[in-house]
Amino acid sequence: MKRTENFSADPTARTAQFGFREVDIDAKSGLVRGVFDSVAGRYDLMNDLMSGGIHRLWKASLIDQLRPRPGMHLLDVAGGTGDIAFRFLDAGGGSVTVCDINHSMIDVGRDRAIDQNRLAHIDWLVGDAEALPIPGNSVDAYTIAFGLRNVTRIDEALREAHRVLRPGGRFLCLEFSRVADPVLADLYDRFSFSVLPALGRAVAQDADAYQYLAESIRQFPPQEELAARIEVAGFDRVLHRNMTRGIAAIHEGWRV
Repeated sequence: MKRTENFSADPTARTAQFGFREVDIDAKSGLVRGVFDSVAGRYDLMNDLMSGGIHRLWKASLIDQLRPRPGMHLLDVAGGTGDIAFRFLDAGGGSVTVCDINHSMIDVGRDRAIDQNRLAHIDWLVGDAEALPIPGNSVDAYTIAFGLRNVTRIDEALREAHRVLRPGGRFLCLEFSRVADPVLADLYDRFSFSVLPALGRAVAQDADAYQYLAESIRQFPPQEELAARIEVAGFDRVLHRNMTRGIAAIHEGWRV
């Protein structure tokens, strides 16, 4: 039986969380866009430095769980640099549409595709996860990696994911999550709030952007709550799998 709890924010609320800051709800998307405009050119390098390269293993697990096949059409949301899209095609997927709200991130991904001569079977689209410029019942799979925590209205983005999927389609979300081990959680907090901003300053010339990213991880719902919200959005057979003791998690749901 599907859950019916309403986890959504008050629809009349005029504020949203931008990291630890409370901001006008209409301002958040612009603030997030500014963060990624600032770091777009160094985004993939920073991911390697921040995770010691482990994010590559997490993304490989996401693709393994998706099981790409010829003819499968993937919508990868918040995937501007193309990392998930390229992995999907390399694993035998049919075609992919990359949708990102940030022009700068899309530009980086499109440039990478041109440099690597990846011009076939991939489209690039600027769009909002909460109001996708995609017809309903039009894609076989939907992925979002390290992007859901940056949207203003998580539940609206989940409903949009359900809308665009065909019956039998799958939703997969890879996102930073809640570490269960208290010792590891303490070490991870120290790393996030001291090392990440310093790396951001040194590599991307923007410590504030990576301070926001660390804060956004702490504000994101824990695994069980996000799973419940995915169910409320209409998905069936919802499950999640922790990666590296819960530093990240892969969430899955099916549209039936």
